[in-house]
Amino acid sequence: MLMNSNMQRKLYIIMAGGALVGFIASFLQMLEVLQLIKNQGATLYCNINSVFSCSTVLTEWQSSVFGFPNSILCMVMFLTFLIAALAGMFSKGLNKGFRLTIQGLSMFTLCFGIWYLWQSTFVIGALCIFCSACMLGLLFVCAAWLRLNVDDLPLKANSKKSLKNGISKQYDILGWILFAIIGALAITLHFI
Repeated sequence: MLMNSNMQRKLYIIMAGGALVGFIASFLQMLEVLQLIKNQGATLYCNINSVFSCSTVLTEWQSSVFGFPNSILCMVMFLTFLIAALAGMFSKGLNKGFRLTIQGLSMFTLCFGIWYLWQSTFVIGALCIFCSACMLGLLFVCAAWLRLNVDDLPLKANSKKSLKNGISKQYDILGWILFAIIGALAITLHFI
């Protein structure tokens, strides 16, 4: 699925937008984490009610699963995605290995984000608005990488052909939208 440079540029712009949303959200979350480190009883701006309660989420072990706040990991990842998107926008093309590596990182981050959102919803019982914004930005990043890398994905010929056919019919966009709707619906039904 050869795409022209104008389409590639649009995908890099979408990716940069998603990465910027995720970076800003994770930066703001890190500021809230610092408030909690200074004062465990601090009232955070992102504590809206019992469902949207950052302090409830950020004080649980799932919020520092690697031994440091998840928001640091998110800031690094989203900054990496933003730099890659800007490099793609302003260069004649990115190396295949680099693109696939960054897509792999975005998929790892998506899997981690799904796990974290699941834990937040069904184990902790509260949501962090910044985490939700990170997930939204991440969906745009992952969607753009899929379209950019479809020709280079290490898939069997039949699978690649089916994927390319689906993308040409915009089914990938439908898939990402359905993914977001199903996730939002599951979360909403849990808190009703």
